[in-house]
Amino acid sequence: MPQDEITQCYAVASNREKMVIVHNSKKDDWGLIGGTVEDDETIEETLIREIKEESNMKVLSYKPIGYQKVTDTRGIQKTFYQLRYFVIVEPYGPFESYPDITIDKIVEIDPSDYKKNFDWFEIGDAIIKKEVEFKYNIE
Repeated sequence: MPQDEITQCYAVASNREKMVIVHNSKKDDWGLIGGTVEDDETIEETLIREIKEESNMKVLSYKPIGYQKVTDTRGIQKTFYQLRYFVIVEPYGPFESYPDITIDKIVEIDPSDYKKNFDWFEIGDAIIKKEVEFKYNIE
C-alpha cells in the first residue's frame, strides 16, 4: 500500500487482561485509541504518541493486525488507509483528560463485550478476533 496514503493508525490496546477503549467527547462515542499520522512521523511513532496522549499508557509491545482502505465520498473522492495494531500497554499513571484532546474517558472491558460500547459489524468482529488471537501470542 502507498505509504503516503496511510493517514491514521489505531490500537486494539490490552493490559493483558482487558481491552482499553476511549470516549471521544466531541463525537460522544467510544472506540479504539489512535489518530492521524503527523508530518515526519513513522506509523510506529504515531501509535506510541497517540496511546500516550489519549490514555497515559506506555506501549510494551505491538503487532500489526491489518489495515482498512477507506474511501471518503464527501466532496472530492479520496482514498486513504488506516492501520490497526494489537498493543500491550501499561499505565504511566492515572488517566488525565487534556483540553486539546477530545478523549475524556478510558475504560477497560472484556473484548467480548465491545459491542456494548461500539459496533463496527464484520470489520469490528475481525479486529476483535485478531486481538484475542494475538493476546496470548505476543511477548
